[in-house]
Amino acid sequence: MPRKNGRNTKARIVAAAWKLFYEQGYDDTTVEDIIFESETSKGSFYHYFEGKDALLGSLSMLFDEKYDALLVTMDTEMDAVEALLYLNRELFTMIDNSVSMELLARLLSTQLVTRGERHLLDRNRTYFKLLHRIVKQGQERGELRADITTNEIVSGYAMFERALMYDWCLTNGAYALSKYAADMMPMLLDGYRVK
Repeated sequence: MPRKNGRNTKARIVAAAWKLFYEQGYDDTTVEDIIFESETSKGSFYHYFEGKDALLGSLSMLFDEKYDALLVTMDTEMDAVEALLYLNRELFTMIDNSVSMELLARLLSTQLVTRGERHLLDRNRTYFKLLHRIVKQGQERGELRADITTNEIVSGYAMFERALMYDWCLTNGAYALSKYAADMMPMLLDGYRVK
């Protein structure tokens, strides 16, 4: 039971931090603000994070929480391409509505210079497990090509999503990420469909 409570505490800190980062901006949010918003203690905060900068890598946790929630509502009978498009649309809509371009750019930059954990590439994340399951099922149903491995398709999809987010940051959020992805993602995924 303590492990679950620990996960909940960490998740509350992460959710509070990203809410405040979005509302107040990263620079104007203090550790004390995050502790107050998350209704945790200073000891709990520093148990999980070395400081505010360490929270930048936790955006992937927020994304995975979104995927966990989507699992409940996702139609299990969708074909693999529809399921992947659904996940992408829902995540990118969340980014459009609650993650500023500045914060996403900071996350991406931390992943480039970090010597430690690269959260976006962690294959133990809900994200990669879910993608793997959808792609594998799509291959078994004959919807996706079997001459490409499941891992290669998952890697290509994840790389393309990161590229779309990176480009959105480079253009300073000049367009709606979810709308642009809705135009681009089908082209990528069409290459993986069984013809």
